[in-house]
Amino acid sequence: MQKLEQIYEGKAKKVFATDNPDYVIVSYKDDATAFNGLKKGTIAGKGVINNKMSNMMMEMLEKKGVPTHYVEQLSDRDTVVKKVEIVPLEVIVRNVAAGSFSKRYGVAEGTELAIPTIEFSYKNDELGDPLINTYHALALRLATKEEIDEIKRLAFAVNDALKEFFKSLGIDLIDFKLEFGRFHGQIVLADEISPDTCRFWEAGTWDTTKHVSLDKDRFRRDLGGVEDAYQEIIKRIMGK
Repeated sequence: MQKLEQIYEGKAKKVFATDNPDYVIVSYKDDATAFNGLKKGTIAGKGVINNKMSNMMMEMLEKKGVPTHYVEQLSDRDTVVKKVEIVPLEVIVRNVAAGSFSKRYGVAEGTELAIPTIEFSYKNDELGDPLINTYHALALRLATKEEIDEIKRLAFAVNDALKEFFKSLGIDLIDFKLEFGRFHGQIVLADEISPDTCRFWEAGTWDTTKHVSLDKDRFRRDLGGVEDAYQEIIKRIMGK
C-alpha cells in the first residue's frame, strides 16, 4: 500500500491518501491534548502504543461481529484503514461515574451506575463538542434514526466485549469514547480504542477515592507516571 499526500492532521493522528480510493493510512503521533486542546503536551511512545492496542482491539471486535475500519497494520505507527465518512457524533459509554459525568450530575467518582449509559456529543471543536440527544442529531441531520439505532447497538456490544477483556487483565473499564463512520452504506467502528479514549482503573480501586488511573487522566490531571500507565496497559494486553 503506497502512502501518498497527507489529507488531514488531527490532535493525535495524521491521515494519508493511498493508491486505493477506499483506503487511507493513519499515522499515530505522540502529541497529547486535553480539555478540547487547551492543554497540550507529549507522551513518549504513545503513538506506537495506541496504534498497536487499537488494532488488536479492532481485530478482537471484528471476531465478535462488530464491523470496524481496520484493514492492516503497516508499522509501529502506521495502519491502513477504510476511508469512512465520519458520523459527527462522539459516543461516550459509561459504566462508572467519573470525569464530566460526575461534575455534571453531582455523582461521586467511582459510583457504579445502575446500567451502562450512553451519551452523544456533537463532534465540533469550535462549539466545544456539546452534549446532544437523539432528537438533536436527527434535527441537525447528523445521522438517520436507523444509523443512530445501529450506533447504539454496536456501542453497547463494544462495551460488553471490552469490559470482559480488560477485566481478565485486572483492569476496570470505567468509560470510553467511540466514533463511527459510513463505509459503502454500512456503519462501522472507526477512530481508535486506547488509553487516550478510554478511562481505565486498576481493578478493585474504583470504589475508593484513591483509584489508580491507567489512561490519559494521568496527563489530564497532572498525576504523573503517564508513560508508565500507557506501557502497563500494552504490556498486559501483549501478555494476554
